[in-house]
Amino acid sequence: MADIEVDIWIWPLTVGADVVGELAALLTPDERARAARFVAAGDRDSYIVGRGRLRQILGSCAGVPGDELRFAYGPAGKPSLDGHPSLHFNLSHSGTWAAAAVSAAFPVGIDIETIRPIREQLAERYFSAGEVQALADLPNDEQTAAFFRCWTRKEAVVKAIGDGLNIPLNSFTVSVKDERCPAMLHAEGAMSADAACWKFRDFTPAPDVAGAVAVKGTRSDQRFAVNFRETQ
Repeated sequence: MADIEVDIWIWPLTVGADVVGELAALLTPDERARAARFVAAGDRDSYIVGRGRLRQILGSCAGVPGDELRFAYGPAGKPSLDGHPSLHFNLSHSGTWAAAAVSAAFPVGIDIETIRPIREQLAERYFSAGEVQALADLPNDEQTAAFFRCWTRKEAVVKAIGDGLNIPLNSFTVSVKDERCPAMLHAEGAMSADAACWKFRDFTPAPDVAGAVAVKGTRSDQRFAVNFRETQ
């Protein structure tokens, strides 16, 4: 058995009106009000499907009906579940897809991004010097995919910590290559002491979509496993 396990769910945000209605019924009045503020119907429905599915997933994990869950929020906006402090989770969405990660004991972050052309100098603006060099060392036709591998790994770390923009993306370095066990190679400041404790996995939510999950363990030698689950 792995020392750290993370469950991942992936689902489309474009569904029929009947499913949107069912998921909307799980939302709180505040969430429905937020949904109603979206001008575009597609954006409104995507929010409902993302939030509603998350409630279904977390309700199943916590043994509580999804519509009874109550969220609390940290100083930087990271959500947690009232009454279930050890259940760590994170949500990401890009384009028409969403993904959620859940860990029973360890802080977890997940990020998915639609692969698209990148603006010139974007890596230099956000990545560490080591990551920029690693990207430059790759053949040109591999650099876009590598950029999004790096980006999703780094975003997953920031989301797991839950400290938002207080953690500059260039303050830590992750591996860039397509590999079985990505790693955090270097970190500055408070992150430096436990950089080796971070575990990563890449995944492909859909064609032309990159994904990564990051979890912070307590030792560098912990075994890490990811389980892909099906939504209802």
